[in-house]
Amino acid sequence: MYAGRFVFAQVMDFLPMYEFHKCVERYNGDYRARFSCLDQYMCMAFAQLTYRESLRDIEACLRSMQRKLYHVGIRGSVARSTLADANESRDWRIYADFCHVLIGMARTLYRNEEFSIELEQMAYALDATTIDLCLSLFPWAHFRKEKGAVKMHTLIDLKCSIPTFIEITDGKVHDVNILDVLIPEPGSFYVMDRGYLDFRRLYALSQFLAFFVIRAKRNMAARRLYSHPIDRSTGLRFDQTIALTGIKTSTLYPEKLRKIRYVDEETDKDFVFLTNNFLLPALSIAMLYKSRWQVELFFKWIKQHLRIKSFYGTSENAVKTQIWIAVSVYVLIAIIKKRFRLDLSPYTILQILSVTLFEKTPLIELLADSGYKNEEKNGNVLCNQMTLFDI
Repeated sequence: MYAGRFVFAQVMDFLPMYEFHKCVERYNGDYRARFSCLDQYMCMAFAQLTYRESLRDIEACLRSMQRKLYHVGIRGSVARSTLADANESRDWRIYADFCHVLIGMARTLYRNEEFSIELEQMAYALDATTIDLCLSLFPWAHFRKEKGAVKMHTLIDLKCSIPTFIEITDGKVHDVNILDVLIPEPGSFYVMDRGYLDFRRLYALSQFLAFFVIRAKRNMAARRLYSHPIDRSTGLRFDQTIALTGIKTSTLYPEKLRKIRYVDEETDKDFVFLTNNFLLPALSIAMLYKSRWQVELFFKWIKQHLRIKSFYGTSENAVKTQIWIAVSVYVLIAIIKKRFRLDLSPYTILQILSVTLFEKTPLIELLADSGYKNEEKNGNVLCNQMTLFDI
């Protein structure tokens, strides 16, 4: 892999180029193009890895390395206008499809990761984050009267913190509508907050033989059918089988539900969960919902360490292109971390790569022998940075 090559080229070696070209051909992305989709992807990936703020910033940095660009795989002439045109016109689905290829690779690598809960089935967390935009510059991103935004609806694999489904919409689309788009996996668990509480959609989810764990609303009309024994020392307060009694809800969800109340001793917060699974222990249901925090960490991580809060273009296509390439870079870091069996956090890997992309150092030597060690106290990492997909 090395042979005197630049670090950027070594990082790009982890990309399955055959699959990338298949995605490009699927949407005819390189038709009559001098600046290829691969050139565009590499420039945008460079921007994510090195924290570039604008197209002018990308152009200035890459042109200063003009003699090295051919050797890292960028064949076209890098210009601000050329990159802007590519972001505006190249179909964003090219990069969405390629990102899903990388996600498949990453999930294969992380499939044997230990999970905090003894669970044979797959477990996912569904949530959405809002990215604020200026309505005058992004008039298509409807949200409020004087404010624009896009929503990034994401399904995270809780066993490896890798996103498996992403849907980008304008800010007006309610979170619960994504359940109409999502194709459930039979036997899997879907963990959601109460913003997704819609009994018609939850019943459809159960008809697909999938399980859900969701917080209940306080005004929910229901009657208790059975009570099950619990251990109150674990924080559980009750474990009940219930039936909905509301005029509409009893029709929308005619089957029995399981209702669990749990009090978190650390925060003294009271939680009431609903699920259609009657076999998993009640405490495991509570812990499964607690693991939903991983999707929040994912949103915070990519907003802090990747470029998805300020955009290089104003069209819907340019925004979606940038978000999908940012997510693919996140997944690429996860792949590199696992392939090299690194103890470094993704944040540290990004920081090292950001200042070494045009050095001629073996990538494994650069990362494994960086001399960086997390300070630990009683086994806990003393670091303000969030950690994801730890091994």
